[in-house]
Amino acid sequence: MKKQIIDYLKKHPKLRRYVRWGLLQFRKLQYHMLGIGISVDPYCIIFESYMGRKYTCNPKALYLEMLTNPQYASYHFIWAFKETEKFSELESERTHLVKYGSVEYKKAYHRAKYFITNSRLPEWIVKNKKQIYIQTWHGTPLKKLGYDITVSGSNAMNSKREICDKYRNDAKRYDYMISPSQFCSEKFRSAFHLSPHVKIIEKGYPRNDQLFQSTSNQILKLKRSLHIPDDKTVILYAPTWRDNEHKSGVGYIQNLNINFDLLQTELGEDYVILFRSHYFIANEFDFSKYKGFLYDVSKYDEINDLYLVSDLLITDYSSVFFDFANLKKPMIFYMYDYDTYKHQLRDFYIDLEELPGPIIKEKNEIELCLKIKNIRQEQKKYQKKYENFHKKYNYLDDKDCSRKVLEECV
Repeated sequence: MKKQIIDYLKKHPKLRRYVRWGLLQFRKLQYHMLGIGISVDPYCIIFESYMGRKYTCNPKALYLEMLTNPQYASYHFIWAFKETEKFSELESERTHLVKYGSVEYKKAYHRAKYFITNSRLPEWIVKNKKQIYIQTWHGTPLKKLGYDITVSGSNAMNSKREICDKYRNDAKRYDYMISPSQFCSEKFRSAFHLSPHVKIIEKGYPRNDQLFQSTSNQILKLKRSLHIPDDKTVILYAPTWRDNEHKSGVGYIQNLNINFDLLQTELGEDYVILFRSHYFIANEFDFSKYKGFLYDVSKYDEINDLYLVSDLLITDYSSVFFDFANLKKPMIFYMYDYDTYKHQLRDFYIDLEELPGPIIKEKNEIELCLKIKNIRQEQKKYQKKYENFHKKYNYLDDKDCSRKVLEECV
């Protein structure tokens, strides 16, 4: 029944907006009622990452800094997860876990002084004047966001108007937004229609501290914990999601559009691939036939670990390459649906000529394999682009961004 309703609402956006508005009013009332009698605790901070899906990214980095820095010894923390049992080791005297969307979750948001998240919060969470919302976001954008999307196509579940409403309604609650660069700050201002009262903290991305702190021994341990052979070149393949690939009753799905059979034939002797799908992706993949060559690490929370153990990144339009570039390792952009993505789905903020690696704009795994095999020679062509790229996008990232950000907002 749910699938049929979703299918119907996909085709009737006006009705969909009315239904969503009605549900929102009900949930706001429910949220308000649950908060009666709960006072704001000035030393309570609630964290969530990717809408409760993971323990990672900027919220995790800020949490770890506060947990270990004596300056924040008086604070206690709440983490929200969809599957709390997966993260039970975090439970401690200072840290409590709640199930995302539960009654306890809603009460926690009434109690917390600070909200720290890297994605949008549910619209029915109403922040009062004593509370502070710190939006960390989750990457430097290549593809356009929110109000900046100008192409005619729509998300499978939202019209352009609905997308803008979601960004605006979340941004109205922000007090601070974290940015890794001047470029990013400008795009966040326009994409979210940030009001002047929102302070952008331009101090680099806390989540990238780990990339500058990790030692060779730590990286070796990570590699062995993932059971990756020491004698193989490691490729991280991390494509993003497509706005128009959605299955009712399931969620956003991914059509792989890459011939792993051919890649295994061409590369299997010397390479392994770590496959990382976007956190929105709901469908799973059976890679059993590629055992020993293809590792599905989509459910592995900490993507920084995957950057550190990888020798090469392949992506399409995902923002992962901005962070990966801090390691000065080579990357390839496999944009097999470039024309569709640019002209019908999102378009881009930057000229692709700035990208510090080869770009393939059509489905061609033979060319992809050639680029992989010759990447060291290819990389020499992109040395100057890499230098310019860092000066524009990563110049603030270092090993201490978490501390710098917290000094501005807590």
